[in-house]
Amino acid sequence: MATSAVIELAGLSKRFGRTLVLDGLDLELGAGEVLGFLGPNGAGKSTTIRIVLGLLKRTSGTAKLFGQDPWHRAVSLHSRLAYVPGEVELWPNLTGGQCIDLLSSSGPSLDENRLAQLTERFDFDPSKRVRDASKGNRQKIALIAAFASRAELLILDEPTSGLDPLMEQVFRECVAERAADGTSVLLSSHILSEVDALCERVTIIRRGRVVQSGSVAELRRLSRTSVHAVTETPASPPDDPAITGLHVRSTGAGTELEFSVEPGALDRVLPAILSAGVSALTVRPPSLDELFLDAYEGTR
Repeated sequence: MATSAVIELAGLSKRFGRTLVLDGLDLELGAGEVLGFLGPNGAGKSTTIRIVLGLLKRTSGTAKLFGQDPWHRAVSLHSRLAYVPGEVELWPNLTGGQCIDLLSSSGPSLDENRLAQLTERFDFDPSKRVRDASKGNRQKIALIAAFASRAELLILDEPTSGLDPLMEQVFRECVAERAADGTSVLLSSHILSEVDALCERVTIIRRGRVVQSGSVAELRRLSRTSVHAVTETPASPPDDPAITGLHVRSTGAGTELEFSVEPGALDRVLPAILSAGVSALTVRPPSLDELFLDAYEGTR
């Protein structure tokens, strides 16, 4: 693995009694990279994150954070990162502003200018007490503290839980801005459109093992492209094993076709359709949702 990696996990395993939660997991997050960390519930994502944070001791394998062992160097390493869980627990008698100050006292220092900007962008009132805050507002406190910090690494585990769509958009903008500044981001989320918009690479795990890893573009090349066409005269793509799910329907004025095809076979398939005179054509690569489901179904 590259020495510039911020997170390096190799052959990582974790047992709780007889239950094997992580089974030889490999993961790498490079400096300045945004990595999507995906998997169904119970796949081992939160256990992995706790080991990276130094909150759990691994059973076997190696785990390095900034090149050091997080189990033995957790305190010093936490001064370089910010963590936002999906369920934020804070001090109910403190105000939101006081919570942000307290969070910064045990982690990276705050950029005061950035803090002021984030408070406005997230439409957040720091004077209100946490006991009166909604789940979404408690989430805002953690996100503002993380984004306002000078952390080199952001670990975000279902970070937009409880946020409305407008605040989700602000969140995406903040992640993109920090990544542009060179901050590394590990993003675990069930909102796949969020991951698709922000992440350069994704790692998909199931039952504690990696089932797919690579750039979104690379994963799409391994999956099928959907084609929908309406032609002016009857048409049919060539008989090709790269084509699946072919549906042909006569429209009276021509032919409507729907099918899936391997991306590398598009140049063999489209000429026959185009020669029939195309009045409508949609070629859609697989979404991240479909890639995730393909990887999940393929390991059952």
